[in-house]
Amino acid sequence: MFEIRAMNYWLVKSDPESYSWEQMLKDKSTIWDGVRNYQARNYLSQMKKGDTILFYHSGKEKSIVGIISVIEESIPDPTSSDTSWLAVRVGKPEQLKNTVSFQTIKDNPKLKDMALLKQSRLSVMLLTKIEYDTILKLANAPTK
Repeated sequence: MFEIRAMNYWLVKSDPESYSWEQMLKDKSTIWDGVRNYQARNYLSQMKKGDTILFYHSGKEKSIVGIISVIEESIPDPTSSDTSWLAVRVGKPEQLKNTVSFQTIKDNPKLKDMALLKQSRLSVMLLTKIEYDTILKLANAPTK
């Protein structure tokens, strides 16, 4: 019997000085570890193989720069001796035609309730399908 499951959409944040999109493109996959926030950890535990993730550069850049996928579900975080902290393996990086800046997200009415705007310190967050689709449309829009 096959189980049909709706795909979830996520956003993960990384400071480019710690782990950049360029490094993700070189590595092709990595373990997303080092998360030390309980809500973000709970989101990591909910990620399923095949879920889609938007990769966000925090720090000075503040923009969505690419797409990755969950390729291995939650595992104990190898950077912690506390087994309650989790990590996931992500990969299959896809370049966006255009990055989507924090300001563009903030200015878009369809994204007004996005967790990125409401919980700016959270490093892993769930997206709605509408939020995900809106960001993809913005990323593929012609540059002005």
